Amino acid sequence: MNKPIVIGIAGGTGSGKSTVANEIYNALPKESIVKIEQDSYYKDQSALSFEERIKTNYDHPDAFDTDLLLSHLQALISGKSIEKPIYDFEIHNRKPETVSVSSKDIIILEGILILVEPEIRNMLDIKLFVDTDADVRIVRRLQRDIKERGRTIDSVIEQYLNVVRPMHLQFVEPTKRYADIIIPEGGYNKVAIDIMAVKVNEIVNSKKKLRREANLARA
Repeated sequence: MNKPIVIGIAGGTGSGKSTVANEIYNALPKESIVKIEQDSYYKDQSALSFEERIKTNYDHPDAFDTDLLLSHLQALISGKSIEKPIYDFEIHNRKPETVSVSSKDIIILEGILILVEPEIRNMLDIKLFVDTDADVRIVRRLQRDIKERGRTIDSVIEQYLNVVRPMHLQFVEPTKRYADIIIPEGGYNKVAIDIMAVKVNEIVNSKKKLRREANLARA
């Protein structure tokens, strides 16, 4: 079997990991690459009231449905399609609809805590950690949560000080040691992104060559 290559991109909130993931994704032919986000795998909280959902610690590993994420990764690696959840950050819960995702040569998984779980780490062929200063990350978080998630400045700052920062120090920062490559300054590090894009493109071309040779051998 021509097994897909799984690339994990981790880093703190606002570090630029999504930008890195998108830049690599956009540099490859879409028939060869797929991207999934750990944020899509927050646990379903339909049994909780809105007030209770607000209090959830979304920066703790327990907030994620890791079993579902693992099963979806295994399916994609096996060449199968999945139905990826959609998470609505304004209602703090999953939407009823899903997104169909097909397996491709390259699978990008990005998220703050993907290097925390040993089972996920073991499924990653390349592990990247996007390392950005805390002051830059909090500014980016403020901009994102206010513009995209309907939060107030006070609520974002309170959440950052009481939850995000402690969880980053406890869970995210220590996973840097598992990374194969550390990318400083995230999406602004064009050199690192270009190098990764070239490497991933080489992998895709190698896989295409192997498929052509296998098809010729069968002919």
